[in-house]
Amino acid sequence: MSTEETERGPRRTNPESPPNYNFSSRSKLMSSTSSSQLVADKHVRYILMAEKKKESLESVVMDHLRMNGAYWGLTTLDLLDKLGTVPEDEVLSWVMTCQHESGGFAGNTGHDPHILYTLSAVQILALFDKISILDVGKVSSYVAGLQNEDGSFSGDIWGEIDTRFSYIAICCLSILKCLDKINVEKAVAYIVSCKNLDGGFGCTPGAESHAGQIFCCVGALAITGSLHHVDKDLLGWWLCERQVKTGGLNGRPEKLPDVCYSWWVLSSLIMIDRVHWIDKAKLVKFILDCQDLDNGGISDRPDDAVDIFHTYFGVAGLSLLEYPGVKTIDPAYALPVDVINRILFTR
Repeated sequence: MSTEETERGPRRTNPESPPNYNFSSRSKLMSSTSSSQLVADKHVRYILMAEKKKESLESVVMDHLRMNGAYWGLTTLDLLDKLGTVPEDEVLSWVMTCQHESGGFAGNTGHDPHILYTLSAVQILALFDKISILDVGKVSSYVAGLQNEDGSFSGDIWGEIDTRFSYIAICCLSILKCLDKINVEKAVAYIVSCKNLDGGFGCTPGAESHAGQIFCCVGALAITGSLHHVDKDLLGWWLCERQVKTGGLNGRPEKLPDVCYSWWVLSSLIMIDRVHWIDKAKLVKFILDCQDLDNGGISDRPDDAVDIFHTYFGVAGLSLLEYPGVKTIDPAYALPVDVINRILFTR
């Protein structure tokens, strides 16, 4: 491998401009890599029907996470070019009922605000090009107010600290064009303090490396133009070792593969330009084999029950793999590239 090949990666000099991941350099993966095809129409129907089944067990137990579920489902629809099948005004009206007087958003109407749901709300509005209906100053102040003295972020007023929240704050404020409301230098320093000897990142300093936390840390560093803090070869090796014999990816050593890591691992590999270190064709097959070919939806592993969470991450993974018929998603912002370009390139 040449020096040029190992050293190249997303270069960012302006945190308000999207990273250049050189999507065109990645070879197209055709659907012939699996005996299955992406049953996109059935996934669309599954998502639309899930929203209508408000009395189902799945809906009831996910009530407090409805904002996240809406983001997963709506982003999947957009990636499949079917966002227009949902009633936009109804969705936007519900999202705004979840906003708290503090400026943050809750997981559902009447629940408490949290940074997790605030990002999902902003992402939903971004999908519909409706960020303009927000009081951006109020929302951004809520997020910025969760930064701690050491640069870390709490999830809400109760004070839990996690690098997930660092990513969420940075991603959210970048979309709102308000990164100047936080101490970015301290935020980056805290994330770097969570880097481990294996090249990965944990939820706090000294915590075990995990693919989900790695995405959060690498994503935040990509958005802030700070990827020079990442040992790309060391981290790339740790990430590519997450691929198991079936082609799927796991989140930690000795764990089972899970479709959701098709996002967490793959997006990180793309951001550090090491995606060519895994077998992409086998990963495509693994994702397609997790589909419910009759009723739609994607599960964590073949033959398990499907859900909205894994349906989103399966389709998002296929997007990163440039599967035909799926729109391109940005690996740092977790939104379609056309949505991010519309936001960041518009004054």
